[in-house]
Amino acid sequence: MIRAFRNAALVSAGPQGIAALVIDAEKIVAIGQNDVPDGTEMIDCSQLGRSVLIAPAIIDLGVFAVDKAACRAGGVVRVGLMPDQSPVLDDPGIIQRAADMGKPDIWVHPIAAATRGLAGADLAEMAIARDAGARAVATGRRWIADSGVMRRVLAYARDCDLTVIAHAEDAGLTGSAVATDGETATRLGLSSAPAIAEALAIARDVTLAEETGARLHFRQVTTAAGFELIRRAKARGLPVTCGITPAHLFLSDIAMSDFRTFAHLSPPLRSESDRQAALAAVRDGTIDILCSGHDPRGPEEKRLPFADSSAGMAGAETLLALSLGLVRDEVIQIDALFTLLAANPAKILGLDAGTLTPGAPADFMLLDWEAPWQIDGDRMAAKAGNTPFDKLPVQGKVLRLFKGGTELL
Repeated sequence: MIRAFRNAALVSAGPQGIAALVIDAEKIVAIGQNDVPDGTEMIDCSQLGRSVLIAPAIIDLGVFAVDKAACRAGGVVRVGLMPDQSPVLDDPGIIQRAADMGKPDIWVHPIAAATRGLAGADLAEMAIARDAGARAVATGRRWIADSGVMRRVLAYARDCDLTVIAHAEDAGLTGSAVATDGETATRLGLSSAPAIAEALAIARDVTLAEETGARLHFRQVTTAAGFELIRRAKARGLPVTCGITPAHLFLSDIAMSDFRTFAHLSPPLRSESDRQAALAAVRDGTIDILCSGHDPRGPEEKRLPFADSSAGMAGAETLLALSLGLVRDEVIQIDALFTLLAANPAKILGLDAGTLTPGAPADFMLLDWEAPWQIDGDRMAAKAGNTPFDKLPVQGKVLRLFKGGTELL
């Protein structure tokens, strides 16, 4: 059945462009008011409100749990699943099962372990993992301390045509730290590490990527020094990209002041100057991806002293609404926002998705980008509501969500 969604602004045409999106089964077949064939089922989006947009569905790169309800609520139809699972995604059978676990609600694209068991020692079988469905390989939550191992990881991934997704913190400096060096950590008496641990890790891995010719993506970069290294790498033409979560864009380490464990994240929240540098990096294109870092943690892991609690936040459900704040604050335009949320993650994972173009999968949302609501950790659809944005008023709600032309919400 051919369907046309009319009388809404298409993000790919800019926020002012009123157009039509025409889909046939699982694919987008046309864009534009004049490209609607006879006999098409017409859907009038204007009946949903004046601030409705048609936008690509989100591709959330680097989640730690497949959380279908949270993804549906947040407009996510594809996730890049990190290898830090139980068992670790380092075996072809496990990778294949991971790829199937989201069906039929979301596409799960497994990211395989770069080393066996994520131990940072022996290389995993990347070619076999790729053939089993892995879309990239990753170091997981940890940095690979051995430079020789990391060099071999990058060289093997290059030969397998896979991107390496790296964690950017020098473990020799961070140790068991739960905060960033600074006034807040000192006042609270929390174990902390200098922010330069991130830049040291990035500098080494970029150097190795340049030497091997591998594609390298840093799942999160959060410091001014780190962003500057990414800028320099891109200026030299290196295939280096990076991502960030809304938490590191909108919160500084001051959010930890009441020992609230929902603000215990990895990497930890940074200083206000680093936060401002992150916003500048979004504005100038240094940051390639906005991701949720979705890592739901229940009370047994969060209702503990700060240093004993587990790092992580539930983010898939709030990623879109929080990211829309960048548009309202005039940091970026809305088409650039969905490049960060959909098109760029698709490129890194090697997917023909993330855009509203003819021939692409019909993965899209109808979004009321002005709809007000309040984040409430106790009422979230996620497996756990451990969000540092609890009780924050936001705007932007998904009204209808489509995966391959099938409506999910």
